Amino acid sequence: MATIDLGDFTAEVVRKDVKHVHLAVYPPSGRVCITAPARLKLGTIRIFAISKLGWIKTQQRKLQQQEREAPREMLNRESHQVWGERRLLKIVEADQTPGIALLPRTLVLTIRPGSDQAKRDAVLQAWYRSTLRSAAGPLLAKWERKLGVKVNRLFVQAMRTKWGSCNPARGNIRLNTELAKKPPACLEYVLVHELLHLIENRHSDRFLALLTRHLPTWRAQRDLLNALPVRHEAWDH
Repeated sequence: MATIDLGDFTAEVVRKDVKHVHLAVYPPSGRVCITAPARLKLGTIRIFAISKLGWIKTQQRKLQQQEREAPREMLNRESHQVWGERRLLKIVEADQTPGIALLPRTLVLTIRPGSDQAKRDAVLQAWYRSTLRSAAGPLLAKWERKLGVKVNRLFVQAMRTKWGSCNPARGNIRLNTELAKKPPACLEYVLVHELLHLIENRHSDRFLALLTRHLPTWRAQRDLLNALPVRHEAWDH
């Protein structure tokens, strides 16, 4: 993978079998990635990137100013988010299978005595994955019917730079586990966005027109997602 020096930062260049240049600025630090046709010269790509410097820096400022979650220690009465709502963690030590119970204001973590912070966090993350998958299933079925598409496989996993992704060639969709912490409208936006890539691979005018037609509120949902705190860990590769 090549890089381009743009003064204050570098941009990654990924060459693929595509017709057009695509520019992306990824959260949380504002990493810049340019996807370009395989035969396009690096100098030509650099000229394109320079022409977009104003837009790139604006996007980077927005991402770098985004609030971060405080580090989690997995202790009693620690605050955690579930579908955009605050829950206080309650630790229950018991000699039984670890698990999570969701109460109106509380997230009850049952864990074996002596389990450390890493084990407690692993149980919680597994619960977030399961919760997100359960919520995404009916939503996926609904939007597959509306859009006339079919997903081969849905993956739910921790993702460092994206809320979701789509592999049109394989028909696979991936969702970031962190979406289980955000309001349900954020999950819908990400899911519809990725499903539409099964119809239009690029973020083209056609793609935006389809997104606006099927989900007119997408900009508000995207802005809500981008305004919410992101996980404390660094998401850069």
